[in-house]
Amino acid sequence: MTIASAFTTTLGILCTYALSGCVSVEPHDVKPPIEVPDSFSARGAEPLADRWWLSLNDPNLAALIEQAMADNFSIRSAWDRLTQAEQTAVKAGTGLLPSATYGGRARRTRQDVDSRTDYTSNYSVSAAASYELDLWGKIRSSRQAALLDAHAARDDVDTAAITLSAAIAQTWYQLAEAREQQVVIQQQIEVNRKVLEVVTLQFSKSQVGAADVFRQEQLLESTRGGLIQAQERTVLLEHQLSILLGKSPGSWRPETPRLIAPGRLVTIDIPSVVLQRRPDIRSRYTQVQAADMRTASAIADQYPVISLTAGVETSAQKTHDLFDDWLANLAANAAGPLFDAGYRKAEVLRTQAVLSQKINDYSQSLLVALREVEDAIQQEKHQHQTVRNLQKQLELARQVYDRTRQNYLKGQLDYLRVLESLVSQQSLERSELTARRVLMERRIELCRSIAGGWPIARPEQAVLTQP
Repeated sequence: MTIASAFTTTLGILCTYALSGCVSVEPHDVKPPIEVPDSFSARGAEPLADRWWLSLNDPNLAALIEQAMADNFSIRSAWDRLTQAEQTAVKAGTGLLPSATYGGRARRTRQDVDSRTDYTSNYSVSAAASYELDLWGKIRSSRQAALLDAHAARDDVDTAAITLSAAIAQTWYQLAEAREQQVVIQQQIEVNRKVLEVVTLQFSKSQVGAADVFRQEQLLESTRGGLIQAQERTVLLEHQLSILLGKSPGSWRPETPRLIAPGRLVTIDIPSVVLQRRPDIRSRYTQVQAADMRTASAIADQYPVISLTAGVETSAQKTHDLFDDWLANLAANAAGPLFDAGYRKAEVLRTQAVLSQKINDYSQSLLVALREVEDAIQQEKHQHQTVRNLQKQLELARQVYDRTRQNYLKGQLDYLRVLESLVSQQSLERSELTARRVLMERRIELCRSIAGGWPIARPEQAVLTQP
């Protein structure tokens, strides 16, 4: 028998022990520690796609979000964290199989005796294998915990993608509002300028006092100040959108967004289905299971460790004689804690506290998720009412301004009444735009709170580049 076949035989013996020593370790199902309601306060009728933003019917926004899924650096970091978790799980599982090593040594000895010099050579080759019998499930529990960490990290990628897509959509419509505010304010500037011309003309005819002119000039300048603020907000939002897309601020200008109205209310499943779909909830759930597995591993670490070792070694003075004689050994070892000053017991108590924390975190995340959905439903409902109310106010304000302006020109009212109605109308025009933008944000928040994951291509890992 050669040394290779001998080592293969001993390695096979260890594998047999490995398979016979396996302990079945499976994560426990986690029952929701809170009472989940049977339904939300609204259902909706419009199906929500996995890519939730498609329900907004905004092709320009959809193109931006798809681009960001590949280029945003926060998403790339989430993928890197997933890869780390996956490889940690691979490392944790290596203890379930025997480990094997090899070694070789060559030695040359010179000895001078009187006038004669003798040279002696020695060569040796060895191979060794070892395996820890996982009788109590310590290694298997650690590996299962690492696998669950990897599953949680995958759900974290989906959570990051949902958060990013919602942030892009919100910034997109904030930018749409800012640009439309500029258009509205420019129209208001033109109206205020024409009113100033009328007031100035009446002042030249001694029909109004100088104070009326100054008031109108002040309103004109105030409106111009509002335009400056809207322009600043537009630039800052463009920068923010660039960062979300993984681009340098100022290097890219988006297509002109439009402030659209949300369609019919999207379909809202029963709470239990929504919670199962949400990746952040799945991640919390998996973290509870991983903590439970680590507790099992800590408990098993209190028991004796039984390991098997096998080795084969050969040596000779000439390389071609190396495998003529060889020595093989197989040994079993047992070791366990005799006195560790309470170290292992403390580790068990620590992991149990971690498990308790994860359960509480999971419970809190369930409550927060349910609140987010209900809040979004109610906020969208009331924001619809707010928009309709402002539109009605704006319609009445325009009528008031038209009447007061006509009466002013007829000399039936003083200028302050006209100024008051004009300021009210222009304020409502801006508020109505903001309210419509907030309504879109309410719909985005509702979609975010009930959305699940969708297939995302894993990007290549970043590497250092030489300057």
